[in-house]
Amino acid sequence: MSNLSPAAGRSLLYLVIAGAAWGTAGAAASLLFLASDLGPLALSFWRCAGGLLVLLGVLAVRRACPGLRRARPAVTPSVASLVVTGLLFTLFQAAYFAAVRETGLAVGTVVTLGAGPVLIALGARRWMGERLGRGGTVAVLGALAGLVVLVLGGGGTEVRPLGVGWALLSAAGYASMTLRARRLGRRGAGGDPLVTTAWSVAVGAVCLLPLAGAEGLLPHTGEPVRVLWLLVYVATVPTALAYALYFTGAAAVRAATVSVIMLIEPVSAAVIAVLVLGERLTGAVVLGTVLLLAAVGALIVAESRRSAGGPAEPAGRAGATGPAAGRRSPQSAVR
Repeated sequence: MSNLSPAAGRSLLYLVIAGAAWGTAGAAASLLFLASDLGPLALSFWRCAGGLLVLLGVLAVRRACPGLRRARPAVTPSVASLVVTGLLFTLFQAAYFAAVRETGLAVGTVVTLGAGPVLIALGARRWMGERLGRGGTVAVLGALAGLVVLVLGGGGTEVRPLGVGWALLSAAGYASMTLRARRLGRRGAGGDPLVTTAWSVAVGAVCLLPLAGAEGLLPHTGEPVRVLWLLVYVATVPTALAYALYFTGAAAVRAATVSVIMLIEPVSAAVIAVLVLGERLTGAVVLGTVLLLAAVGALIVAESRRSAGGPAEPAGRAGATGPAAGRRSPQSAVR
């Protein structure tokens, strides 16, 4: 990575941190479910609402401190554009939970995480000329193999068509959001990542409120301090911080590369599940993790070579790219 330009290096680092932070959300959610009767939709609502409060606070502090103010983007996204991003964010979140409910965590995760990078690679080729070369294709296949090993290695899964449909819808929402962020970034119209994230979680909170209300909005618990602390963590680290970093990196890095690097999330979740939650370390976990990290590393090397070659290539001549896959433990059902 020594040839990586500073800007590209920062973008890749932001994506790695965001993926790792997403992985911690599942462990926090698992602890919340154990400490209260909060459901997944209610948790998603509080995650969005809390993340919005954190982001509004950060934006207010930045506005009040001249030294922290960000240069105004050359092109500011319209309200309609920001709402569309927020709707895509809400779609892939809600559809994923529906997939898990219908067909279980393992199958829902395999289909969502497996289809996402493929859809992104195809979309990037079709609309932005970011071609998937031979090396990228190998990375994709290795990623999908790792995902299947990690998630389905334990067996005992049941495939239900409706759940698969929800998972494909979730993958389509995630792919559309990633492609949109990349396309806007290439046009210099990505805007302020903090503002984009704030709009996304605001739209998510509004859309999820009625569903969360039907499920049960307020948690009942004998450990209110613990539940509050966990909610604050979920709103701050894997939401406000992680999505701000994600939108920053996604605007500057090729779309298919983004989709692969973000699959560090299930590796992070698997590590936490073993070290913190006491899950058993199996051969499938080790093999799938190795495949995932190998594919992510290969993509980062490819991205560094592309960046070292000079300015971004014109549409239709972008270099190879491809994803890797990972595992979601039952504790990583909240991205």
